[in-house]
Amino acid sequence: MSGDTDSQELREGDVSVSLTTSFLDVASAVSRVKSPKAGAVVLFAGTTRDNFDGKAVAHLEYSAYAPLALKTMLHIAQSVKQKHGLTAITLIHRLGVVPIGEESILIAVSAPHRHAAWKGGEEALELCKEKVEIWKLEEFGGDAGGVWRANRDGARGVPVDAGTFGDFRG
Repeated sequence: MSGDTDSQELREGDVSVSLTTSFLDVASAVSRVKSPKAGAVVLFAGTTRDNFDGKAVAHLEYSAYAPLALKTMLHIAQSVKQKHGLTAITLIHRLGVVPIGEESILIAVSAPHRHAAWKGGEEALELCKEKVEIWKLEEFGGDAGGVWRANRDGARGVPVDAGTFGDFRG
C-alpha cells in the first residue's frame, strides 16, 4: 500500500499504519505482521454492512485529517504493541466511499502467543474507534439521506439534510 499514490503510511520497525482510498487487501495486511517469532496472527476486518439502526445503508464514506489521524494511529499501534508484547502490528483504514461488503478497516497483529494477539487486536480496534480523527457519512437508501458521525460506536450523528456537514467531503 505504500507504493499506492492514494495511500499515506507511517512505519516504525514492526509497526505500520496507513490510510488509503484503495480496496483493502487482507493478505497484504497479514503478510506485514507475519514473523517466525510469532505463533499467532490475528486479523480484524471491519466490513460495511447493509443496515444501521433499522435503516438500509447504501454505503459509507470516510473522511479524515490524514496527518493527525496517522500520528494518532501510530501512537495507538506503538502503545498496544508494547503493552501486549506483540511482534508486529498494522492498522489500515480506508477513506472515501466504501461499498456494502467491502472492508473499511484492517487490524493485523502478531504475537508469540494467541492470548496477546487477541487482546492486542481488540484493544487496537477500540482505541482506533475512540481516538482516531476519522469521520463517516452513512448514506441511507431512498429519501432517508445520510448522517455524518465520528467513527465511534453509538456516536450521535448530524443529518446531512440539516446543512451542517452536507457539503463536507474531506
